[in-house]
Amino acid sequence: MVRSRALAVEGARVAVADIDTEAAARTAGDIAGSGGTARAIGWNIADLAAAPGHLARLTSEFGPVDILVNNTGGPPPTPASGQAPEVWSRYFDEMVRSVIGVTDLVLPAMRERGWGRVITSTSSGVVAPIANLGISNALRLALVGWSKTLAREVGRDGVTANIVLPGRIATGRITFLDEQKAKREGRPVADIVTESTGSIPLGRYGDPREYGDTVAFLASERASYITGSVIRVDGGLIPNI
Repeated sequence: MVRSRALAVEGARVAVADIDTEAAARTAGDIAGSGGTARAIGWNIADLAAAPGHLARLTSEFGPVDILVNNTGGPPPTPASGQAPEVWSRYFDEMVRSVIGVTDLVLPAMRERGWGRVITSTSSGVVAPIANLGISNALRLALVGWSKTLAREVGRDGVTANIVLPGRIATGRITFLDEQKAKREGRPVADIVTESTGSIPLGRYGDPREYGDTVAFLASERASYITGSVIRVDGGLIPNI
C-alpha cells in the first residue's frame, strides 16, 4: 500500500483497492490522517464482472482515472513443472487477466483526455527467474510483453505504460518467501535473510517507501517521456544488464 501513500503525498486522490478490505481501510485511514484524500474498496480484481460497478462508483466520486497502478498478490512457491492446469488457470486469472481487464476499462477515458499512466508491478523474476517461483516467473513475464505492446498503442494519445520491477523490498511477501525457504531447507530465517541481503550490492532489503517513490515519479509529468520501460528498484540485485 506504500504506492498509495506516495501518490497521496503528491496530491493524488487515491482509491485503495484490495481483496483484504481491512488492509485497504487502514491504508486509506493513514492517508486521510496525513491530510490526503483516499477511499478504500474491498475488491477482488480477479472478479472482472464486478469491475465496471466499482469503477462507476469511483468515477462518480473522484472523477475519471488518471493513474492506474496494477499490483496483484503472488502465487505460492512452486516449481515450473508438474502444476495442474487449473492452478495455472487460477493464477492467470488473478495475476494477468485481471490486470488487463481493469486496464482496458480505464484506457478509453485516458486516451480521450490525452493523458494517463498505467504502471504495473511485477517481480525481479521476469528478468532473472527465481528458483521455485515457476508460476510467478511465467505469468508476471506475460505482463511485461503486454505492457510493452500497450505502450506503442497508446503513446500518441498521451498515455504511458511502464513496468516497475521490485527486487527484495521489505514487505510481507518477502517475509513469507524467506520463511518458506527456511522451512524447506531446515535453517533459521535469520540465516536466510543474511544470505539474501548479502547478495544485494546495497547490502539490505529495500524500504517500501523507495519503491513507492519510484511509482510516484512514473505517475508524474516529469516522467512524460518514459514509456514501454522496465524500471528496476532492486538495490543492484539483478546480475544481468
